[in-house]
Amino acid sequence: MASSMSGMFPGQQAPTAHPIPGVGGPGQPGFPLAGNRSQGSNTLVDELEASFEACFASLVSQDYVNGTDQEEIRTGVDQCIQKFLDVARQTECFFLQKRLQLSVQKPEQVVKEDVSELRNELQRKEMLVQKHLSKLHHWQQVLEDVSVQHRKPSDLPPPGPLAFLEQASASLPPAPLKPN
Repeated sequence: MASSMSGMFPGQQAPTAHPIPGVGGPGQPGFPLAGNRSQGSNTLVDELEASFEACFASLVSQDYVNGTDQEEIRTGVDQCIQKFLDVARQTECFFLQKRLQLSVQKPEQVVKEDVSELRNELQRKEMLVQKHLSKLHHWQQVLEDVSVQHRKPSDLPPPGPLAFLEQASASLPPAPLKPN
């Protein structure tokens, strides 16, 4: 596996495997060394990091803060972001290539990873079910406690805003009728 990651990190050689058709462009023949820079052996990770830093540098530069030429600043920021997105796509492409190579060379490894992911997902869902069951038992207990309270005769008036008045007025003698 370490040899399949060559060219991705500093100090490693680019892979000599056949490029995947449709992947890569000019200056990128299917391996992670994107475009030749004057610094020598830049890897895709180095370029991704540099383009990410350039995005922030363009956003916090003094020109951006002073706001001298908004259109020029916007264009510069857009270019930095576009460069970052391009390098991010190349990085994603690199890992997809490696995933494809792994699935071709060691299909059992992919199956093992899938089984492991499914087990983890099943375990996570089991924990979620247990959590909901404990909440369900809690609320069932609360409902049972409330229903037991209502079955017992109590001295408290029934709930409601007029319950106390109804109980008090029931014990009063009827009011005499007024003669017309």
